[in-house]
Amino acid sequence: MPATVTEEEKRTPEYQFFLRDMTPPAPDSYARIERKPLRPEDATTVERMNDLFLPGYLPGEFGTCVQPNGTAVVANHLKMPGVTVEMFDWWFAWHGLAPIRYKLWDKDDHLDIKTSDPDRRRNPAIPMRERYWNTVDLATEDNLNVGPRQIPITFRYPRDIGFDPEQYARFDGTIVCAGDEKAPTIMCHFVRPIEGGVELRTRFWVGYRVVGGRPVKALAEGERIPAERGKLMLRHNIKEYTNLAAILPEVYAQFKDQF
Repeated sequence: MPATVTEEEKRTPEYQFFLRDMTPPAPDSYARIERKPLRPEDATTVERMNDLFLPGYLPGEFGTCVQPNGTAVVANHLKMPGVTVEMFDWWFAWHGLAPIRYKLWDKDDHLDIKTSDPDRRRNPAIPMRERYWNTVDLATEDNLNVGPRQIPITFRYPRDIGFDPEQYARFDGTIVCAGDEKAPTIMCHFVRPIEGGVELRTRFWVGYRVVGGRPVKALAEGERIPAERGKLMLRHNIKEYTNLAAILPEVYAQFKDQF
């Protein structure tokens, strides 16, 4: 469902990016989802999230599967040339402050957004990556082809969803993660620098919520996440982050000091 913009939004400097054609994913991206399904034994389960700190790559960097316990894992791997770790953290502090910023990211599916604590997002005394911690973005999007849905995204300090704080303190990348006691999905964007940019290693652990700083299964006994849901989530992730990779260096250069 394409986003609409108001007359006021058309007068914003961000609107120029909304007018651009979105950068399409690599030609084979969607076909890979069907051609080479992720095997459950290769997936990075939520209990093994700290394996993402290991050097190199894990067996399940791309694809989606339903686990024997009914939960699902969605994994994407995308290189983002010209993007820095700082830019990625800045994006999550910045884009929730105005709906046009969310819309320009993916004008096909991103419809509206409102953040719970705009003052924290704008506070220069807080390190950039911490500005979105413990804030909630209420995003309206159509990412599963079922029509618009409001999705509350509760951003967290990585320790508070189960990442090892000592390994995180030594990490030269960033982890943008979300989860709480209500949402039945834990989101993780694990970003590390590579030559010429960064690489994004996304994981969605579907069917889990966060309770007391740890993942807890959110499904009833016998319930299973439909396999098609994971595929739609992965398609959307590929689409939105391909476009973000293309525009973020320019958006950051123009707006980095404009909160």
